[in-house]
Parts: sequence; structure tokens; C-alpha cells
Amino acid sequence: MRDLTAFILILIMNFTFAQKKYVLVIHGGAGSVTKENMTPEKENAYKEKLTEALKAGYTELQNGKTSAEAVQSAIVILEDSPLFNAGKGAVFTNEGKNELDASIMSGKDKSAGAVAGVHTIKNPIKAAIAVMQNSEHVMLLGKGAEKFAKLQGLEIVNPKYFWTENAWESLQKVKQRELEKQKKISEHEKNYPDYFEIDHKFGTVGCVALDQNGNIAAGTSTGGMTNKKWNRIGDAPIIGAGTYADSEVGISCTGWGEFFIRATAARTIAAKMEYQNKDIKTAAQETLDEIEKMGGNGGLIALDKNGNIAMPFNTQGMFRGTVSENGEIEVEMYK
Repeated sequence: MRDLTAFILILIMNFTFAQKKYVLVIHGGAGSVTKENMTPEKENAYKEKLTEALKAGYTELQNGKTSAEAVQSAIVILEDSPLFNAGKGAVFTNEGKNELDASIMSGKDKSAGAVAGVHTIKNPIKAAIAVMQNSEHVMLLGKGAEKFAKLQGLEIVNPKYFWTENAWESLQKVKQRELEKQKKISEHEKNYPDYFEIDHKFGTVGCVALDQNGNIAAGTSTGGMTNKKWNRIGDAPIIGAGTYADSEVGISCTGWGEFFIRATAARTIAAKMEYQNKDIKTAAQETLDEIEKMGGNGGLIALDKNGNIAMPFNTQGMFRGTVSENGEIEVEMYK
């Protein structure tokens, strides 16, 4: 009998260990993230910044702040870093500008806010939260969003603030590839899909948090795609595509936005859990598989009300990190 009791206790302990509860998850983009392309110094820089963001969000949660406040704190750290395609490190459009997008959603009441195509808001995630909390709207665009942000007392910067050498060089490389491609087909009928040349280094950032009251919030911030044209807007600021949260789960996506929009990726994950009773990992992976079948790539992070997570991606790597309820931090980059 004693042996049976001991065996049961071991099973319970193992189950408890396996069911580690996470309270905050972040990503720094999915794409061509490989060990071969990363110097030790750069790898450490990414890990340190991701860890800093995780600690910032976790501190908010420990202090009893809301999940939305934790999401903001984590994403601001990443927006202020030139390492990621959001805020300071945003990529350039075909016209050589930086156009920023961000969104936030609170699962408690499904309130949401987003900004798109902004050039002067230092931290777009703060503007998205201001839209959610202080306006009757969900998404604001361009100059209107910037005017609103200024009225809210948010920091406005000269567009030159967002310039970084790496992002500028990426634009030049993509433009060169685009030019070479055009030359090759100049003598033939244009019979390929009219997509712009893609830079497979998606650096979109995102965060999902679960606060002490059991409320979930999800947020995403990005500079979009290198060489994007015609004021293109991806999935990041679109509620239900790049960002979604309800009382059960929160999701933030990164990747080729056109496909995440068409798949209504973030909401689809939640719907699979709600209507098909799928667990978070299955729902997330199935949704990403559907995106891949359409021709898209990228990744996502998801966190449910019980502290379970999913972080699937179909690219070479994805910057990602977690914090458990006891403060244990984990940071990953590669497959």
C-alpha cells in the first residue's frame, strides 16, 4: 500500500512539473534566424534584450498591474531596441520611410486598439493602448493616429529617429534583388503573382500576458515588411489576424502578414479552442499549417487562461521567451 501511495505521489509531482504555469510570453519575430548567421555578440544582445523585456512585463504582473500594462512594458523594451523590426528598428518602405503598426486587445471585455501607418509615434504600442482606453474607435491610421497620440501626451519624434543602418541596408539589398528579377522577365510576359520582393527577416514583436486576476491581453508591434509599397498594412494591427485575446486565450503573430490576414490567424486559434475543444498547442499548430498550405510563413505565440503556451513557427527560427509564475525565464531563438 505504501508503495502504491508513493507511486501516486510521484505521478502527481511529475504532472505538476509538466503543467508549468506561464504568465507572460513574448516574440521578437520569426524568419531566417540561424546559428550560422549569428555572431556570439549579436546572439547575446538578442538574448539580453528579450530577457529585459520579459523581466519588465513580469515585474508589472508581480506588482498587481493588468495584463495590458504588462504587455505594454514588455513591448516598449523591444520597440526601443534597434534589434527588432518595431519602433526604433523598423524596416523601410519602398519610398525609404518607416511606417509603423501596432495593436492591443484585452480579453476581459474584448476591448481593442490599433494604429497603422504612423511615422512619428515613438512607441506605437502605447498609441494602440490609448486608442483602446481613450477613444470610441479600434483602429486609427496615419496622420490622424499621430494627431490623436499627440493629444494623449505620447512622445512624438522626428521620423529620422527610426533610421538604422541595418534596416537601410536591407532595403537596398531587397531593391537590388527586385531590380534583377525585373530584368530577367523583361522580355517575357509577367505571369507571376504581383507580390513585392520579400525580406525573410520578420522582426515583428509581440507579447501575451496573464495577470493575477486571470485576465489575458495580447499586443503586437511592427515596422511591416522591407520594401512594402502603397501604404501596405499587414496583420499586426488587425484584430483577429495578428492579435487577439478573449477570456480563454491570447495570441500574437509574426510573419508574412497577407497570409495571416487571409487565415484570420489569431481568431482562428481561439475559435478552434472554443468550438472544437482543441488544446492550445493543437489549435496553434493547425492554424500555422493552414497558413503554410496557402504559401505563407512565420510564427506565433499563444497563452491560455491556465498558463499553457504554444509557440509554433515554420521558419528557420523565431525569437521567443517565457516567464513562469515563479519568475523562471526561458529565451529561445533557433529551431
